[in-house]
Amino acid sequence: MASPKLLLIRHGESTANVAASAAEAAGVESIAVDARDADIPLSALGEQQASALGARLNAELGGHPEFARVWSSPYRRATQTARLALGGATPITVDERLRDRELGIIDALTVRGVDVRLPAEAARRRWLGKFYYRPPGGEAWTDVVLRLRSFVRDVDWEDERPVVVFAHDAVVSLFIYTFLRFTEEELNEFLVSRVVRNASITTLLRDAAGAWSVETFSDDRHLEAAGVPVTEHPGAAHVPE
Repeated sequence: MASPKLLLIRHGESTANVAASAAEAAGVESIAVDARDADIPLSALGEQQASALGARLNAELGGHPEFARVWSSPYRRATQTARLALGGATPITVDERLRDRELGIIDALTVRGVDVRLPAEAARRRWLGKFYYRPPGGEAWTDVVLRLRSFVRDVDWEDERPVVVFAHDAVVSLFIYTFLRFTEEELNEFLVSRVVRNASITTLLRDAAGAWSVETFSDDRHLEAAGVPVTEHPGAAHVPE
């Protein structure tokens, strides 16, 4: 039986990615978004990135993407990426457990915005660390891990067909944490110098003994091959403390 393969794909660049990077660079307190997180669409560049992803996925899946088992976060930027990359022939199952980390009270605030407007929360986040900090109305990384563990239990890993997940920076990072059985410190060390780039593929493989490993991380060579710009907008997995 073939070794199970898990392809973790971050959505293409979103309009909120662009707004967040601009806000952080300008040193302002809030991010200019005009929709709730679930409804944030891809930017024009993000659509190009998602389309460029299609040829790469076709090659990764042996020319038969319709035989892969495909799941997506319900958030618009993820489902858009999946549909642009795969077209209409491949069934896509939407699962709310794959949604981005919910930020609650700190949503749409820059790092400076949290420091200025919510100093007590900023201090609590620094004290607890990003892994355990849960903003009021939001989720800690540990909350996201719990729902991912639930998702993983529902997948039949004895099925030979590849599993493809379209999701978010934090979700990709925490899949790695879950499958490689990282500690909090090991995950933080892994992410210090790594960003899950937009429309990139992270591939995990399982060996005969059942151990998982990272074959490729944040691989976006398909964008360069297609002449599409690469973007490195850090997401919820990389908010500094």
